Amino acid sequence: TQAARALSRARATRTPLFRHGTHRPALTDLLSPGEAQAHARTLLTPLTTPLTETLRTWLSLHGSWDRTAVALSVHRNTVRQRIARCAALLDTDLDDPDVRMELWFALRHSER
Repeated sequence: TQAARALSRARATRTPLFRHGTHRPALTDLLSPGEAQAHARTLLTPLTTPLTETLRTWLSLHGSWDRTAVALSVHRNTVRQRIARCAALLDTDLDDPDVRMELWFALRHSER
């Protein structure tokens, strides 16, 4: 009965139908893909492509200098310098988990 009502409502309002129990709410549900990309563009504009890739890799490896250096085939001091440059250009504290989360969200939706 619930499924039939949901389908009827979706058809009547021309809205997407979510499958019950298969979609877990996520931060990405709060913005449309276009809005997420616009936010990413605005937030990441100060960064060059090498800085963006360094930040993406560093965040994906949980801030590990050594693993990021290996992944990018650069010296760990290069990673440290690039991450410091990212922090300066973005005028933010990369030790703050909220900042890291927002940057990760932006990087996942960036076109670079």
